[in-house]
Amino acid sequence: MGDVQRDPSPKAVDPWQRPPSWRVATNLGKSFYYAGKGLLYAMCTQRNFRIHMAVAAVAFALGFGLRLSAVEMALISLATGLVMALELVNTALEAVVDLTLGNKYHLLAAIAKDCAAGAVLIAAVVALLVAAWLFLPPLLLLLQNGSGAVK
Repeated sequence: MGDVQRDPSPKAVDPWQRPPSWRVATNLGKSFYYAGKGLLYAMCTQRNFRIHMAVAAVAFALGFGLRLSAVEMALISLATGLVMALELVNTALEAVVDLTLGNKYHLLAAIAKDCAAGAVLIAAVVALLVAAWLFLPPLLLLLQNGSGAVK
């Protein structure tokens, strides 16, 4: 395979040197490996994904600090997980659109990208609402009492 000519165009560049899709994930371990590569890619290249991760870490720390119940922490987990999962889907969709169109503009591609970003925005707003419902009552109680004990 050393004599194989590679297409030098931007479309042919694969920074992760991934094999063709029909050869990927032949077992469960490889499936987790590739999922991990996707997460690592998002963490390294997607500013919004890093922001969502930081906000999730703050939400978990605040939840533990306020001694939220297991059900309340589960709601925080679901809300933050949904936002990050949709951010990954948004990143994937943008990559596919960019792969397909390259530098060209197409209205339908813009609509697809904008709608995917809108889905992330809706999930983030809902996650903020969940956080408000769960964090505000104990925070207000804490401010009202002026003590460290919440429950």
